[in-house]
Amino acid sequence: MFRLAKALKRNGVLGINARNARYILEYNERRNYPLVDDKALTKQVALKHNVAVPDLYGMIEIQRQVATLPDILAGHDDFVIKPANGSQGEGILVITGKTEGLYRKVDGALVTDEDLKFLVTNILSGIYSLGGQPDKALIEYRVKFDPVFEDIAYRGVPDVRIIIFKGVPVMAMVRLPTRMSDGKANLHRGCIGAGIDIATGYTLTAVWKNTIVTEHPDTGNPVSGVEIPQWSRLLEIASGAYEMTNLGYQGIDLVLDKERGPLLLELNARPGLNIQIANREGLQARLDKIEAYTGPLDTIAERVAFARGNFASRAIS
Repeated sequence: MFRLAKALKRNGVLGINARNARYILEYNERRNYPLVDDKALTKQVALKHNVAVPDLYGMIEIQRQVATLPDILAGHDDFVIKPANGSQGEGILVITGKTEGLYRKVDGALVTDEDLKFLVTNILSGIYSLGGQPDKALIEYRVKFDPVFEDIAYRGVPDVRIIIFKGVPVMAMVRLPTRMSDGKANLHRGCIGAGIDIATGYTLTAVWKNTIVTEHPDTGNPVSGVEIPQWSRLLEIASGAYEMTNLGYQGIDLVLDKERGPLLLELNARPGLNIQIANREGLQARLDKIEAYTGPLDTIAERVAFARGNFASRAIS
């Protein structure tokens, strides 16, 4: 165990204790957490900073409002219902269409109005929320992913996770849904995490269930060497999240809609560390380089230029 810990440290792998003590506690003030923990507040602050987000069709905050759900859904054949304070993809329902008064889920199963109301009631109870606190249910636009992902995603929408430190993009990956993850872009459920070269926006190696893979398990198509569209814009949005939240260390989750382009999905004040496995490189050296830098990093352009100039993947540099 100690030998493994030393080997990880020697290779610059950031552990959870170091992440919490050196970066989250030091650079993230607790008073700013609601801006990232509450997805409704995240939408508001993003729009104030001219960053596009999935449209909000409606929000249910108390039980008596559940009866209004059919009114909110009127005119929307596809949509997403999610908890405002949820985590790890729990409690999220994606509806792709409507048939004879029934709603079709991603897997093709049909659900009723009553099923949706039951889900919303559970969301309000806090069953899916951080700390089990009472929650709100958001009903929003369903993202239609960019065609670049058609051959390397199973049913669901891939998202791009970018870690930023002091506003500088540090490391990135794209999470690709699989059959095992039930179409959700969630590593804990079994999606693929493919590292992304910060400098170029091309995918690198990928991890699936802590195993390095080169192909998508369901489609058989290569997941490495894929160019992520609008990469420069994604880096700019991620870097700008520093001004949105005043959090020094955070994860930014973005999606690429085929019609609307990059959309900010959510922010995370405690981003996970599996991104290091996907990139086959530790975070520590990159974080140290940012802390040691004495030049200007005041603007988004300066921070993105620093990242692209300093964090090119070892695999292609």
